[in-house]
Amino acid sequence: MNLGRAPRSRSNRRPRAVLPAVVASAAMLTLAACGGGATSGGGGDTNFVTNTGGVQTVAVADRQPVDEIAGETLEGKRLDVADLKGKVVVLNVWGSWCGPCRAEAPYFAKVAKETEAKGQEVAFVGLNTRDANKGSAIAFEKDYGVLYPSIYDPAGKLIVNGFPKGSLNPQAIPSTIVLDREGRIAARSLKALDDKKLREMIDPLIAEK
Repeated sequence: MNLGRAPRSRSNRRPRAVLPAVVASAAMLTLAACGGGATSGGGGDTNFVTNTGGVQTVAVADRQPVDEIAGETLEGKRLDVADLKGKVVVLNVWGSWCGPCRAEAPYFAKVAKETEAKGQEVAFVGLNTRDANKGSAIAFEKDYGVLYPSIYDPAGKLIVNGFPKGSLNPQAIPSTIVLDREGRIAARSLKALDDKKLREMIDPLIAEK
């Protein structure tokens, strides 16, 4: 027995501050949640109109350009979205581990082939994230007939840093962002799309002069 000894007091030290890196990691983990995600913009006044199908669009005068979105593709080639200016660009955030991504992949492959066959100036670019190695992502593309390139972004850096604050940015996996011919964010979806919904996003931008 410890009679006569004063009881140990708890430490009065203050808890350590949360490191910025931990905060950033938590944000990325939240972003990587596979599912529908949030339905609001990324903060600030986005001036978007929400359609009945869950696709948000931005009026021409209020569109913002993306920041730098560039990197190495799954095939090891350099790709910079800025080089695609002059085309409507479909950016699809996906991972091979994501169920909704697997559901929408055949539709994206189908529409990409259709727009190319019709000579429509549309470029599809995937942003592959949270795949620990390229092998599983490359197998995914082969399984679903995805022929367009995907930038390999396992840590989600481009997803977090490639879109300006207050814009319609990716907030879930899958997410789809469509850029107009000037490289500005024009539409966003935060859920899996079929070919009809995807067409509803890109056809108005193809028609813009």
